[in-house]
Amino acid sequence: MTEQAAQETAQAMTAEEITILLDDIFPQLNQGRRCYFIDWVKNREAVLRLKADERHLRPGGTVSGPTMMGLADFAAYVVILAEIGPVALAVTTSLNINFLMKPAPGDMLAHVRTLKMGKRLVVVEVDMWSEGQEDLVAHATATYSIPPQ
Repeated sequence: MTEQAAQETAQAMTAEEITILLDDIFPQLNQGRRCYFIDWVKNREAVLRLKADERHLRPGGTVSGPTMMGLADFAAYVVILAEIGPVALAVTTSLNINFLMKPAPGDMLAHVRTLKMGKRLVVVEVDMWSEGQEDLVAHATATYSIPPQ
């Protein structure tokens, strides 16, 4: 088996399994109405969707910076859980975000990919854009700490 084939079969959790886990350990995440969705997760990558509503907007009707930071952090957690399994105590150690342009109101998409998977630290990259637009509205990198198992 090639290294690429091994990576493609090594996924520990599916999008559905991650959603069930997150609903259990973070019931407040979608309180009132579900807003975070996992479109797909595969091969150390994922695409997530935020159905932004009034609670995610800032004055002027645009998706707020804290909302985009939350989406980046959520996306990082999802792609890491897909690879390592249900390790609820994996935590963010750093998150850096660059806001590139004003996002449109409405759904935001995040494409996340793992840059480095170590035994204790994982580094990911997240590109975010408004649905229906090609230009990125934000780019983030995040590092997570994985507890010893």
